[in-house]
Amino acid sequence: MVTIESLYKKFGKNEVLKGIDLTIKDGGIIAVLGPNGSGKTTLIKSILGMVIPNKGTISINGQNIKKDWKYRKEIDYLPQIANFPGNLTVQELIKMIKDLRDKPANDDELIAFFKLENFLDKKLVTLSGGTKQKVNLVLTFMFNSPLVILDEPTSGLDPISLIRLKEWIHKEKAKGKTILITSHIMSFVEEIAEDLLFILEGKIYFNGSVQELKKQTGQTDFEHAIANILTEHHV
Repeated sequence: MVTIESLYKKFGKNEVLKGIDLTIKDGGIIAVLGPNGSGKTTLIKSILGMVIPNKGTISINGQNIKKDWKYRKEIDYLPQIANFPGNLTVQELIKMIKDLRDKPANDDELIAFFKLENFLDKKLVTLSGGTKQKVNLVLTFMFNSPLVILDEPTSGLDPISLIRLKEWIHKEKAKGKTILITSHIMSFVEEIAEDLLFILEGKIYFNGSVQELKKQTGQTDFEHAIANILTEHHV
C-alpha cells in the first residue's frame, strides 16, 4: 500500500525526519506513536502531500505521489483539529464535503451510528467539542476509501461514542482497509492497533506488534513499555 524510502525533511535547521524507510502493507490497523516533536505528524502530512520532503520518495500502490495529487482521492483523513465554518449547519457541512469529494457516501448510516440525527439542523458554532468530533468522524468515514488516517480520533468523545468508534474502526478493517492512527491514549492504542510504529527524533525506533514491544523492553504493561523507550532516550 504505502512504501517510503529515505524520507528526509527539515524545517530551517531543524531535522524532523532523518531518512525514514517504511513499508505499510495492505489491510490492518497501525498506530503511529512518538513524543511531541518526534516527527510523526510530519510523516503523516508527507503521506497526505501536505508537507513536501527534502529527499526521499513516497509511493502508494506502486505510484510515486510526487506531482500526482489524484492519489489523495483514495485517502480519508481525520485531522486532530477540525476548523469547521461555524455558520453552517451539520447537514450543510456534510453536503458541502460530499459535493467537493464527488464520491458515493454512506453519511446516513454514520449519522445514525453516531447518533447525530438531532444535530443536523444545528449550526456548528453551537456544538460541543465531542459532537464536533462525531461530525468529523462522519466526514472522514463516509467515502469508503482504502487508506484511512486518523489523527487523535478519540479527542472529546464520551465513553459510549468511544465504544462506537472502536466498533466502526474494526468494521472498516474487516473490509481490508489500511488504517493509520495517532493517539496519546495508550489504552486505546493497545486495544485497537495490530502494529506499532514508534518514531523518535526523526527515526523509526520500533516497528512491530504490541507483544513484540513488550518483549523488547522487558515490560508486561504497554504503558510501561512506552515509558521505557522514552526513559532510555531521556525524553
